[in-house]
Amino acid sequence: MVKKILVTGGAGFLGSHLCERLLSQGHHIFCLDNFFTGRKENIAHLLDQFRFDLIDHDICDPIDIPVDAIYNLACPASPIQYQHDPVKTTKTSVMGALHMLGLAKKYQVPLFQASTSEVYGDPLQHPQQEEYWGHVNPIGPRSCYDEGKRCAETLCFDFHRQYGVPIKVGRIFNTYGPRMLPNDGRVVSNFIIQALRGDPITIYGNGEQTRSFCYVDDLIRAICALMETGPEVTGPVNLGNPEEFTMCDLAQLILELTGSLSPLVFYPLPQDDPKQRRPDITRAYNLLKWQPQVSLREGILATIAYFVKTGLGVTQEGFPELLR
Repeated sequence: MVKKILVTGGAGFLGSHLCERLLSQGHHIFCLDNFFTGRKENIAHLLDQFRFDLIDHDICDPIDIPVDAIYNLACPASPIQYQHDPVKTTKTSVMGALHMLGLAKKYQVPLFQASTSEVYGDPLQHPQQEEYWGHVNPIGPRSCYDEGKRCAETLCFDFHRQYGVPIKVGRIFNTYGPRMLPNDGRVVSNFIIQALRGDPITIYGNGEQTRSFCYVDDLIRAICALMETGPEVTGPVNLGNPEEFTMCDLAQLILELTGSLSPLVFYPLPQDDPKQRRPDITRAYNLLKWQPQVSLREGILATIAYFVKTGLGVTQEGFPELLR
C-alpha cells in the first residue's frame, strides 16, 4: 500500500536518508525543510521522482497536508547549529512538535518524534536506560536543545493520553555518515575534515570522555522498525550503537584510516558537555529485533570517502585510495 508520508527536516542529514528509504519502499514522500541546516544537495537525486514533493516551509508555522504518517526530524542537532539561535531552536522543538502532533491528531495518523540522547544531559547513570530521567542543566547554553526535546517528548505523550494520537518516540544517540555537514561541529565530521586537511585534531577535555557512534544506515533501519510496531509501542526507545569509544580512540582511528599526520591539540571541555554517553538498547532489541550492524571502522571509512568524493573535505586527487 502506497502511503503519503511527511518527513520534516527531510533535506537534513538524517531526513534525506529516511526519505530515500521510504521512497524505495514505494511511498509518496512530502519532504518539508526550511534549509537552515538542510541542503538541497542532499535530496537532489530524489527531485525527479514523481512520488517526491519538496516543501520549503518552517515547522514553527502551521501547515495542513493530508498524510498517512509523520516523521518529525526538524531541528538543528549539533551544538554549533542549535546554539547559533537558541530561541529558534527551542521554538522548532516545541512549536514544531505542537504543529505536527496537531496534524497527526487531525488525520489520526502515527507520528515518529526524533528525540535525542541529550534528554539525559550529563548522565549520572551509565549506560543510559529509557527509565532514567536525566541530569540536565535547564538554564545552560545547551538547554535550548536538551529541554526543547524533553518538552517535545512531553507533548507527544500528552497528545497520546489526551487525544489518542499514535506516537513513536525514538531517542537518537550520536549518528554519523555521508551527508553530514563538514562544519557542523560534530566530533566525527570535525576530526575527519581536520585529518584530511592536515589541520590539528581539536579535542575538548582530556580526550577520555566517551560517545557511542551509530552509522546512519543502522539508525534509519531502527526508525523504520519503530514506526512499524503496533499501537501499544509508544517509546521512548533508545536508538544507537552501544559500543563506547573515547575521543582519543576516535581520533586515532581517523588518523589511521586517512594516513594523516595531524597532531592532537586539547582545549577545555565546554560547559555541560557530557562525560559519558552510551545507550542501553535492550528495549530496541526486544521490541524491534534491531541492533547495529556497521562497525565504527567500516562506517568511518564510508564517511571519509563521502567527504573526499564530494570535495567537502579535500580534493579527490589527494586521497584516491579512499574512493576505491
